[in-house]
Amino acid sequence: MWTFSCSCHIAMRWGSLCYGALRQQTLCSSVGHTPNLTIRIASTSKWSTRHYAVQTDNKKPVIPLELIRNIGISAHVDSGKTTLTERILYYTGRLAAMHEVKGKDGVGAKMDSMELERERGITIQSAATYTTWKDNNINIIDTPGHVDFTVEVERALRVLDGAVLVLCSVGGVQSQTLTVNRQMKRYNVPCIAFINKLDRMGADPYRVVRQLRTKLGHNAAFLHLPIGLESECEGIVDLIEQKALYFEGAQGTEVVEKEIPEDMLEEVEEKRHELIEHLSNADDILGEMFLEEKTPTVSDIKAAIRRATIAKAFTPVMVGTALKNKGVQPLLDGVIDYLLNQMKLLITG
Repeated sequence: MWTFSCSCHIAMRWGSLCYGALRQQTLCSSVGHTPNLTIRIASTSKWSTRHYAVQTDNKKPVIPLELIRNIGISAHVDSGKTTLTERILYYTGRLAAMHEVKGKDGVGAKMDSMELERERGITIQSAATYTTWKDNNINIIDTPGHVDFTVEVERALRVLDGAVLVLCSVGGVQSQTLTVNRQMKRYNVPCIAFINKLDRMGADPYRVVRQLRTKLGHNAAFLHLPIGLESECEGIVDLIEQKALYFEGAQGTEVVEKEIPEDMLEEVEEKRHELIEHLSNADDILGEMFLEEKTPTVSDIKAAIRRATIAKAFTPVMVGTALKNKGVQPLLDGVIDYLLNQMKLLITG
């Protein structure tokens, strides 16, 4: 048995010890980090420890492991992965301006580095970057969605601690979604589902959640509900906090909390009860509260979501439209709140 950890920004798990150490050094150096690898090799009698360091001129403060997230953005082709990643980088301050895929403005999305990617509007090879959100370091891999490049998804999932499974609110669960789902299960990667493109004609996030349950076998439930669909999409409702979120400003940078629209109060109550019921089936602590007819607090629900998501017993479902700049910031909060951090990760092999 072996384990290793890294005290720099990139701290990922790898399939083999030697390959992991080499790739760790390469990745860290490529983004200007100074990694300090600690490799522990278990024998029958004792642990032996080796320290590996890569010397660079760039001195950066060490980030605590509990503040690091390694995530991938995965989905069927044309579900909006790269657009979502572009918005994440913009809202976290890594980009000064947002651009669209296919290079419609002559620039193209930041994560599409190849000219062919910008021309075709698809991701061909995985692209890695990092950003920060509320003092947390998030390492992101934007993966291809086309079946011809599925090996890139396979490679990415081997080193990730969590993932965002993006689904189109019109197309729902599609062929490559099934493949990505199998790959996540193979590498034990917990995920958050994000139903994108609520602004498109024919959007139906409720159908997508039903497909998550029936086609993928996920114990899934909404954390958010859309306020309007298609051209009338105005914002989302947070079922846990029980408040409406609107994304104002020129590019949705200002998240404004308001009261839930009156015509949605009954639906919000119903879906919140459904959320707690699904969580109770996946988490023993919340399940006991449910049986005892106790009312869980916001912190109780969030803690249960985190435990059940990491255990891969529950899939939280968030909604939004990346193209119209809605729902991205709450998704980032979900990544921080519900997915694994490096302090909780045990690497064995």
